[in-house]
Amino acid sequence: MKPTLLACSLLVLAAGTRVVPTAQQDGQDPQGQMAEMMAKVAKLTRPGKHHEELRRFLGTWDTEMRMFMGGQATPPDKGTWECKWLMDGRWLEARGKGTMMGQPSQSFMLMGYDNFKQSFVSTYVSSFDTAMLEAEGDMTPDGKSLITYGTLDEYLTGEHDKMVKYAWRFLSEDEIVLEVHDLPIGETNTKVVEVRYKRRK
Repeated sequence: MKPTLLACSLLVLAAGTRVVPTAQQDGQDPQGQMAEMMAKVAKLTRPGKHHEELRRFLGTWDTEMRMFMGGQATPPDKGTWECKWLMDGRWLEARGKGTMMGQPSQSFMLMGYDNFKQSFVSTYVSSFDTAMLEAEGDMTPDGKSLITYGTLDEYLTGEHDKMVKYAWRFLSEDEIVLEVHDLPIGETNTKVVEVRYKRRK
C-alpha cells in the first residue's frame, strides 16, 4: 500500500507524532518508504528557482492601461500597482488602483508557481466584474517573458470560455508590459489590452 499525500499532510500536522506506514504487509521497508515519501513531499512543496522569478514583480509601480480595437489604442488610463509577498517566497499578491474607461477601478491578483503542475499560476479579480480569471503558463526559454493562458466569458456576446493569452514582457528591472490577447479573433491584431508598469523610485 503506497502512502498518499493525505498521509504526508497528516505527518506535517502531527508535528512530531510518529506515523508508521502500512508497508510491512507487502514486504517493503517502512522506514525506506517513509524517507522516499518525505523526499517527494519536500521536492513538491518547497520554493525553488521558479519562485525566485516572482521577485521581478515586487514593488510599487505606476501603470498605464490601453485598450485596443482593430489595432487602434484608447487614451491611457493611469493607476498604481503594489506587489508584495502574501506568503514569503511562495505567493505574490498584487493590488491595483486607478481608472478604467474613466471610472474608478480596483484589482487584485494572486500569483505563484505550482511545483506539481510545473507552471506559473494566477488568479485575478476586479471591481469591474464578477468573474474570477485564472491562468497558467511558463517562462519563455530566454527568460524575457512569462506566457500564460486562461479562459473568460464574454458576456457582451454570450461566448463562454474564450481562450485568452497573457504575455508579461520584462523590458528591464524597472519596466514590465502586460499584453492581453483575445485568441479567437484570429492570428493578427489579437491584443485587446496593454498595461505598462514602471517601477516607482
